[in-house]
Amino acid sequence: MLVLAGMLGGVIGTAGGITSLVTYPALLAAGLGPLQANVANTVALISGAVASSAASRQELRVHRRRLPWWAAVAVIGGTGGAVLLLVTPPGVFAWLVPFLIAFAAALILIRPTIDEPAAAAAAGEDTAVAGWQRVVAAVAFFGVCVYSGYFGAGSGILTLAIVLLLVEPHLVRANAVKNALTACADIVPAAMFAVVADVAWWAVIPLAVGSGIGGALGPAITRRADPKVLRTAVAVMGFSLATWLLYRATSP
Repeated sequence: MLVLAGMLGGVIGTAGGITSLVTYPALLAAGLGPLQANVANTVALISGAVASSAASRQELRVHRRRLPWWAAVAVIGGTGGAVLLLVTPPGVFAWLVPFLIAFAAALILIRPTIDEPAAAAAAGEDTAVAGWQRVVAAVAFFGVCVYSGYFGAGSGILTLAIVLLLVEPHLVRANAVKNALTACADIVPAAMFAVVADVAWWAVIPLAVGSGIGGALGPAITRRADPKVLRTAVAVMGFSLATWLLYRATSP
């Protein structure tokens, strides 16, 4: 079950959706508690994130000069979030996150599809971005990475919304950037949890195997998908996750 959940979650996540919408409930169904499922989810899904980034080299070349800086922000933010998880009471973000995810889903849904400039694509050049956009995007992305290291469910859709609005308007390339940065944000928290947390390796290993397979397949599916259909699917998953998280926050 966990291998299949990892494969489905990997495909959904790397194609623009929300991996944890599949994998987190699967871990709960396998018998893990909420905190242990969160830790296992973070550790296992690194394989899918790395596989999807490797399969998206074609799209990532366009942002090759900018990615190292964004990756540094992702690593710092993700590490900070992991430290917060280890030293603060659970549930700090419980009330805020559902509304952030719903807002991100709405932004992705209403953001019109903008075709990539042919000349820039042919030359493999970075998409032009104003200085203020880079600052706003960096600050917002740092906050998302902190949340990603702390809990992470929905961090991909938040990152995708930031990239689409302020960095890269072309959906397929934006999704590739999102996959790479999500991997950077999660890799240190995953390593920290593997060392200091109670990791259910019997659940992590099959989920990681499935996630790696799904992550490798996801970018190819994204390239062939209709952008409008993909946006709608991502938004629907975002609203669904926001509703579920809000229900959890309000439940006794």
